[in-house]
Amino acid sequence: MRFLLYLSCFLSLSGFCSAQTKLPSIFGDGMVLQQKSDVAVWGRDLPNTKVAVSGSWGESEEARSDAEGKWKLKIKTPPAGGPFALEIKGSQVLKFEDVLIGEVWLCSGQSNMLMPLRGFVYRPESGYENEKVEGGLKAIAAADNNQLRLFQGKHELSLTSLEQVEGQWQAASPKSTPHFSAVAYFFGTRLQRKLKVPVGLIQVAFGSSTVESWMSPESLNEFPEIEIPDVIPETAARRTATVFYNGMLSPLIGYGLKGCIWYQGESNRRMGSHYEDVFASLVSSWRAEWSIGEFPFLFAQITPYNYRNNVINSAFLREAQLRASKSIPNAGMIVTMDLGSCTSMHPPQKRKVGHRFANMALSKVYGRTEFPSEGPSFRKSEPQGNGRVKLMFDNAESGLKGDDKSIKLQGFELAGADRIFYPANARINRDHTVTVWSDKVTEPLAIRYSFGNCMVGNLFNEDGFPASPFRTDEWDGDFER
Repeated sequence: MRFLLYLSCFLSLSGFCSAQTKLPSIFGDGMVLQQKSDVAVWGRDLPNTKVAVSGSWGESEEARSDAEGKWKLKIKTPPAGGPFALEIKGSQVLKFEDVLIGEVWLCSGQSNMLMPLRGFVYRPESGYENEKVEGGLKAIAAADNNQLRLFQGKHELSLTSLEQVEGQWQAASPKSTPHFSAVAYFFGTRLQRKLKVPVGLIQVAFGSSTVESWMSPESLNEFPEIEIPDVIPETAARRTATVFYNGMLSPLIGYGLKGCIWYQGESNRRMGSHYEDVFASLVSSWRAEWSIGEFPFLFAQITPYNYRNNVINSAFLREAQLRASKSIPNAGMIVTMDLGSCTSMHPPQKRKVGHRFANMALSKVYGRTEFPSEGPSFRKSEPQGNGRVKLMFDNAESGLKGDDKSIKLQGFELAGADRIFYPANARINRDHTVTVWSDKVTEPLAIRYSFGNCMVGNLFNEDGFPASPFRTDEWDGDFER
């Protein structure tokens, strides 16, 4: 960033004198602003100072700082293009160069969003093992895209709302990508290539973080069981309510976005009974604070994994995520059941996860229906007699199939009045339905599919997307199984 000082300021051997006009680090050289929008620009200056913001694309707006020196305004942006310049005239003049106009996406969540292209390197203090991203090193070597810009927020925990998160915009390159989110990078790369416009990705993610750690105190008022401590505890700090909202998200709130991709849930697997409500509160509160309407919120269902104690069945968390995808307006969920690893919480196939996010954005957000993005979703069941049940699915218009390794369907279970689930046979019918039965259950009352920590089925639609786990029962006490 180049500083043009209009105040009485002199150069010394130590550099420029202290500036009065300041903006958060999310504004800087190389940034991407959301196209065809009224994007917010804000900062601090001397109290009661007029601030004028002008873009080289021909738009300008003015504001005046308040008694604390804070100011904020919105400026119109043109269709995608650039590079442009953005100039801020207050008590000083700041000018940001190489500004692109395009599509901006926030990328947040926990370790599977955080996992960088180079993979995790073992560090005793972090708990990470040496875990690689499939194709990650090749992607780093090939990263050379000036139309894809990356902003990675520094990790910061706080119980009070901060105004700044450290970071800077960089074009995608072999230098900037190794530590950037693999899921976000593959998402952004595919989005940029298909839309052929600049894309900006803002990464704020932290491993083992809970959904409540990304929420404001106000959004947690309806959940008295979630405690906000007076001090950050030494143990499990990253699971403390509000700490990442305050330290990493709050400084970015208001920056012009198209939407958000989110990958989180493992740390809340004990919250299956009410994760849907808490997660919905996060989404609605973020949207309210951004004040840009119900922007698209796309999220990943957590992958299969054999947790150490196996006391809590993570399938209930996946069920909550499935319900959330149907109850939250303008939301979408990608299923990753076929991309997990029962022995690693950080499965390596991040390219496919990123591409599924991109396909969902292309189809649901940008209207590119040639990019399918969803697998079969259970709709209803009908008894057929002789202990057989027919299952009907949405997103099965293209047809149903098993995986590439086996045409025999796996992962289905049936239970009768004794509530004991037995493995079930299953076959695909010509009308794109599935019939299930078990010789051990003559009068089935409940059906489950892939309903375990690492019980993986193989039902796909012909577009190649997996079915989400589901159950037809709602028996009490199951959240503690």
